[in-house]
Amino acid sequence: MQANPDCPFCEIVARDDPDAREVYRDERSVAFFPTEPAVLGHTLVIPRAHIPDLWSLDEETVQHLSVVTLQIARAVRAALRPDGLNVIQSNGTAASQSVVHLHVHVVPRWNNDRIGRIWPPESNYSEEAKDEAWGDLRDACRKINTSSEEGSSLRRRHPPAP
Repeated sequence: MQANPDCPFCEIVARDDPDAREVYRDERSVAFFPTEPAVLGHTLVIPRAHIPDLWSLDEETVQHLSVVTLQIARAVRAALRPDGLNVIQSNGTAASQSVVHLHVHVVPRWNNDRIGRIWPPESNYSEEAKDEAWGDLRDACRKINTSSEEGSSLRRRHPPAP
């Protein structure tokens, strides 16, 4: 399992941080309260391996993290009875990623809590700008689909070795 000696989340994974308010641990992930929670019950879910961001994830790890995130969300709901819930995953400083170890925020929400709105009430993008972004993203998705289909047909013809 890869670790980064300078990463505070890797320290938690290694159990070197007695102050971590850990709520869950398994062979591939850990969930704990951040030191500065947005609201009470705010929980981070991380892979035990040092993975910097979403773009570095493999499908097996993302599937496991998704299942654990769902389990934590259900536990938050049962324990705290929030009015709502945000699941937030940020990548890069522009998206407010402050620790470069992939983490998913499970944030219970209550009406009129201190977080407030997380989306702007409106946007000022022109229809032309929206169409351009839509076209670029649609084209990139078509390329992903094409390479995925080629990869899955390869996998069907050549099953993995035991």
